[in-house]
Amino acid sequence: MSRLPRAQEYLKTGFTAEAASAAKFRAAARHAEKEGKPRLAQAWLELAAEKDELAIRQLEAAGQVRAADADLASALAEERYENEALYPRMKREVDGETATIFDGVVGKQQEHLARLESLLDALSRSTGDLAS
Repeated sequence: MSRLPRAQEYLKTGFTAEAASAAKFRAAARHAEKEGKPRLAQAWLELAAEKDELAIRQLEAAGQVRAADADLASALAEERYENEALYPRMKREVDGETATIFDGVVGKQQEHLARLESLLDALSRSTGDLAS
């Protein structure tokens, strides 16, 4: 049984479903573009943007969007978990081809981690928004 209140659990589930759908729609748009179907690609992207908005509404309703420094700290914790625990564990349990995909994901995730650390550092040194 979940330790989250039911509403929070459902908002998290809804967010995950909408965010995953949006990513799938962007992938379909990329595929349509490669097939020479730019209008179909644009339609997929418009749908993806609408799905993103639905995901954001649920994330906000769940109280998961907070102050900039808290959001950055949360994002850093998530990236570290993914890099240090999630992907290494999954990599150990799959075939070589899939493990190679995860290696590529972790490489990009490490770049994300560095960017997030830099953003948090820059924000902590600023008196408002990031310096340009």
